[in-house]
Amino acid sequence: MGKVWQDAGVRPPAVAGTFYAAAPERLREDVVSLMAAVPQASRPAPQALIAPHAGYIYSGPVAAHAFAALRDAAAAASAERVVVIGPAHYVAVRGIAVPTATAFATPLGCVPVDRAALARLADLPCVVEADAPHAPEHALEVELPFLQTILGAFALVPLLVGDATPEEVDQVLERLRERSLIVVSSDLSHYLDYAAAGRRDAATAAAIERHDWAALGPNEACGFLAVAGLLRQAARRGLKAERLALANSGDTAGPRDRVVGYGAWAFG
Repeated sequence: MGKVWQDAGVRPPAVAGTFYAAAPERLREDVVSLMAAVPQASRPAPQALIAPHAGYIYSGPVAAHAFAALRDAAAAASAERVVVIGPAHYVAVRGIAVPTATAFATPLGCVPVDRAALARLADLPCVVEADAPHAPEHALEVELPFLQTILGAFALVPLLVGDATPEEVDQVLERLRERSLIVVSSDLSHYLDYAAAGRRDAATAAAIERHDWAALGPNEACGFLAVAGLLRQAARRGLKAERLALANSGDTAGPRDRVVGYGAWAFG
């Protein structure tokens, strides 16, 4: 697998061994275990998901609720293209960054990038081709092992949101929504105490569920721009946000004096 990661055009994993297990067998076991903790429920296939992106020990149980909505859907196998969009944490970028890579690698294998889908965005002024924001980024990568385990083969459209607007995110998602599952990668509040985080995240969850994208900012969610763009889409298309889980790192594996919030939603 290491040699494959060095092949031209393959974006190698940046956080294997830190945010999640680097050994393929262990990683698959971890994902299966997280998913097994979420009860099965019959449901229609989601058209979009919001899932957190911290280390699996912290946000994995909440992320599993988001991806269980895909696991439980009778039409899950039809999700052949997945748009994964989240914030650029490490490298500043004006607009929405798409990579030159032809595949993204995780310890579970390589996911091909849908270059044809990215070509459909090339004329949008807000879309820039830039590999630097993608190279160290965890926000998209940590969602891939869940998708690989559930879907098997699929094509990836990886998008990192930098200095952009909800309207620009909405415009990009509108170009891609046909025959796509959209996964918005975002955590919620950061580094509040447990009680304060609970209050803020509850207010953020309510805003998401009433499609109030204008109520969201960086204090509510690190991926607020991606979430806001999705909410604009959802309101226009009549999609309902179903809350699947809401918790924080104080509920999973961290102390309660400085926590990070996590939420999971399915849209359909």
